[in-house]
Amino acid sequence: MAPELSQPTAHTIGDSLGLLRERPPLVQCLTNIVVAQWTANTLLAIGAAPAMVDNPREAAEFAVIAGAVLVNVGTPYEETAAAMSAAVASASASGTPWVLDPVAAGALAWRTGLALALIEAATPRIIRGNASEILALAGGAGGKGVDSVDTPEAALEAAKALALHYGTTVAVSGPVDHLTDGVRVVRIANGNSLMTQVTGVGCALGALMAAFAAVVDDGLLAASAATAALTVAADEAARVSRGPGSFAVALLDELAALSPQALASAVRLS
Repeated sequence: MAPELSQPTAHTIGDSLGLLRERPPLVQCLTNIVVAQWTANTLLAIGAAPAMVDNPREAAEFAVIAGAVLVNVGTPYEETAAAMSAAVASASASGTPWVLDPVAAGALAWRTGLALALIEAATPRIIRGNASEILALAGGAGGKGVDSVDTPEAALEAAKALALHYGTTVAVSGPVDHLTDGVRVVRIANGNSLMTQVTGVGCALGALMAAFAAVVDDGLLAASAATAALTVAADEAARVSRGPGSFAVALLDELAALSPQALASAVRLS
């Protein structure tokens, strides 16, 4: 029987950031074309190393080298879909944790099928999405394009069921983030509405979850630490920003400046 995992706390979340900074992970990103540069910059700011290796000739080989793999289906093409399947299979075989961001799942049939096929092929360490995307993976209708029409609270029971069915962690983003492994539930109430006015902030969160999964075995703790780091940094960035443009710059600065102690002190858990 697997040992019972403890509930993530502010202390263990801060420690997770300390581990990431001590052992900077290499994160392979198979992500969408809208957010590739932003995602790479976000990983660099937190202290990880990004690698955008997303072609089918190299994706499987690199998944063995990487500390973790992010698969984001935001702008899927036949070639990148093949690379995602190859990377996931290789990650599973080599024990590399991988994270799925099912962007717009439920709104478009092909990518919904792709996301579900990837999950069936090899269980991700974490599935991160908005409420409608998570509901769609659980058999619901999905949202309006990439936007959610549901609340994280409404998706929590579906997230729990999805987590238990696949033996993974499911993170539902929103004004209050809800994260669960089917048994434990973490709610994080940091963050600012400016996060929704900069493209790719949610996608970057998936990459941060992959970075933490590379250094923390507990998927719920890794997802919680990534969410806490991004949203606490967003709180600080919003204080010195005049709008979305300056907020984006400040968010990278605050991620880079964030200490484990400051993270543990500022995160609002319930």
